[in-house]
Amino acid sequence: MERRILIYPAVAQDGLLASKVLSSVGLETLVCSGSEAVLAALAEGAGALLVVEEVIAGAAIQPLKRFVEAQAAWSDLPIMVLTKRGADSVEAQRAVEHLGNVTLLERPVRTIALISAAHSALRARDRQYQVRLADQRKDEFLATLAHELRNPLAPIRTSISIIRRLDPAAEVQKLTDIVDRQVVHLTRLVDDLLDVARITTGKVALNSTHTTLSAVITHALEIAASSVQEKGHQLEVARPSEEYALDADHARIVQSVANLLVNAAKYTAPKGHIWLTASVEGKVVTFRVRDNGRGLEPASLTRIFELFAQAKSPDEPLSGLGIGLNLARKFAEMHGGSISATSEGLGRGSEFVLTLPVVVGVEQQDPVGASRAVDDGGAGRRVLVVDDNRDAADTLEAFLTMEGFSVAVAYDGEAALEKVQTHEPDVVLMDIGMPRMDGYEAARKVRAAGRPVRLIALTGWGQALDKVKAQQAGFDHHFVKPVDLATIIDVLRA
Repeated sequence: MERRILIYPAVAQDGLLASKVLSSVGLETLVCSGSEAVLAALAEGAGALLVVEEVIAGAAIQPLKRFVEAQAAWSDLPIMVLTKRGADSVEAQRAVEHLGNVTLLERPVRTIALISAAHSALRARDRQYQVRLADQRKDEFLATLAHELRNPLAPIRTSISIIRRLDPAAEVQKLTDIVDRQVVHLTRLVDDLLDVARITTGKVALNSTHTTLSAVITHALEIAASSVQEKGHQLEVARPSEEYALDADHARIVQSVANLLVNAAKYTAPKGHIWLTASVEGKVVTFRVRDNGRGLEPASLTRIFELFAQAKSPDEPLSGLGIGLNLARKFAEMHGGSISATSEGLGRGSEFVLTLPVVVGVEQQDPVGASRAVDDGGAGRRVLVVDDNRDAADTLEAFLTMEGFSVAVAYDGEAALEKVQTHEPDVVLMDIGMPRMDGYEAARKVRAAGRPVRLIALTGWGQALDKVKAQQAGFDHHFVKPVDLATIIDVLRA
């Protein structure tokens, strides 16, 4: 119905003739008699409107003008106006002025010209429908986003409130575990959102490095662990006995496999079964993630990889952002690979297959861990924490003090320069976005003073350009918040 062409003639016979011409090339048409019939048909949906100038002469144009003005933001109805004298017609000029997306066709119009104009109008209308669909998905996404962000935030706030009132160690441990799981969940959501923004703007580039199959699997399992454990799933992992070297973006492959595992955990009932199988054939590594969850309808097998799309179930509410599988597909394609889904139907589980042509050979040792070692000349144990978020600075100070470091705190860049002189730190952990003096300027001034100190950026800015700017300012390391505290300790003690 939304692709039909409405025909509003002055003479019924002319309308039937135009309908016959357009129908001969497979176009759906509807001849309307009178403005009320046209407006009613437009309300039901139309791809375009073909109208003769006589029926919109004078005040008769007003109902159609009001309809055009009241269109949704995505809509710009194509209107073809048959005129007697082309653009010289006063009524044609008024139509162009008041009806917006108008194409003028001078009578007598040739059959091929009418058909061509109709096809052009429908192509333009189809693009509008695509914008409408994108807007609908965006609105659904934003609504789901608000819901999903509240999911991890609510237990975090509740757990903290309880912790303030409770003392028993067992209860505190239980609650801090909850907080930790929810922070991991929230961080994954934010990371996925950032990746979507980067891909949409073409700012994602692969950072291919030497990694191993076992390192990818281990890291992916760590990321997905909380989702699997939370629902009590049984996870079985099968991998080759040999260690394979990969030339790929370690982080992106890990993210893709982890997203498949998290997806399987989400759509499998509690105490379900998930299988992760990795195999190698030639230069291709294949990851298979299978579950005994709710399964997929045939129509969903390809649609679920679209951005913001989700497989709907009649008895379950939507959950998640509809991002993870799209990212997995994008990252697979960037590596020259592919991803697909199969399912025997609802209630019969699903299997996702990720194939990547990134295998470069067999090796006995995992070089990933060794490559992380950094020779900084043996860092000391005096640390300066710089952050204008006082809660962030103070809690990090408390944590590092418990770890045995001598810690000082500054809450802006200028204060940091003073503390560098008085505290004489071996390492500075510094935020970037701060008042009075940002982290970049503070780092440059520390370097200009010539003190042999390691500078580590802890920031919410994680784009590639931000890392380059940090390096140019003199930072030795760049970490995006929230940072795994174990990673910070490893760097401080390296």
